[in-house]
Amino acid sequence: MRRPRTKDEKFMALALRLAKRGAGWVSPNPMVGSLVVDQKERVLAQGCHRCYGELHAEREVLKKLDWMAPGATMYVNLEPCCHYGKTPPCTEAIIHAGIKRVVVGTLDPNPLVAGKGVEALRSAGVQVDVGVLEEECQDLNRAFFKWITTGLPWVVLKWAQSLDGTMATASGHSQWISGPEALKYAHGLRAISDAVLVGRETATLDDPQLTVRLVKGKDPLRVVLDTHLTLSSDRKLFTTPPPTLVFTLKGDSTKIEGLKRKGVEVVVQKGPTGELPLESVLKELSERQVAQLLVEGGSKVITSFLRQGLADEIHTIVAPIILGQGSPPVGNLNLERVDQGIKLEKVTHKRLGRDLLVTGRVTKGG
Repeated sequence: MRRPRTKDEKFMALALRLAKRGAGWVSPNPMVGSLVVDQKERVLAQGCHRCYGELHAEREVLKKLDWMAPGATMYVNLEPCCHYGKTPPCTEAIIHAGIKRVVVGTLDPNPLVAGKGVEALRSAGVQVDVGVLEEECQDLNRAFFKWITTGLPWVVLKWAQSLDGTMATASGHSQWISGPEALKYAHGLRAISDAVLVGRETATLDDPQLTVRLVKGKDPLRVVLDTHLTLSSDRKLFTTPPPTLVFTLKGDSTKIEGLKRKGVEVVVQKGPTGELPLESVLKELSERQVAQLLVEGGSKVITSFLRQGLADEIHTIVAPIILGQGSPPVGNLNLERVDQGIKLEKVTHKRLGRDLLVTGRVTKGG
């Protein structure tokens, strides 16, 4: 039986709900929610970091209180910053406001913060308690945590398949295996991702736009892996906004110039095996402030990410349809035994209309 939540946990849960409002808008910054409570446990103000470059959650809340909250308690799911960036340090505003106590969900792994924010508050006489709903707070910003500590984005693989494990018929036709609710869910994933990636085959067969249309949200950067730069320039990825980034091994200046005129950027990579080096692709995307990457590629792309251990999260939509022999979502992983299989943790199941959504995190080293 789960124990009742404490007062601090209830307020931190509210901070987490507020933080989620920034999903898809604040990246590569973390999602942060905050609230200020008086000595009678009444919420005086609440807010979140709404958009990259705008006020951090702590300042958003204090602004509503005319920057003064003497004797009050602040709840925030991530350690307040103590350095100058696009906005001034939140610690300065908290101290100036007269906040007596700050409850922090988890420390910020950013080297510019990493405990220094807590230290600054305590040095000014503010009581600071850290670790309330810590696991939930870390989980919410898992993409940011990975990006800031490893220089690589959090990679989410998403695919739809039939009940018998096929993502396309033998002829390559795949639209639409899943129903409208699943398609809306896919657009929601795009809206909270910084970039969405497909391979040449998917771009050729499906001619997708990879934009956000069925939910509210901004379009992600579109990324195509085209090893030999053979994709036709009339694809929707090249003829419709937003911009598209192409990774290739072939530096065909004529083709590159033609794509450039369409607003498409081409990045030529070096691959000793004749295949695009995925980790180098991820590093390049990370430098472009992609903290979360959604992969909607076909079997070859999905298999490559899994085989190289570069996937962090899986979203599989299983539709109640049988297609027989066709294209499986995952190809050969060079495994000999079942116990060598890629294992998932934190697995969830959810109905999406007629379909079933199964999600899980890839168990690292397991």
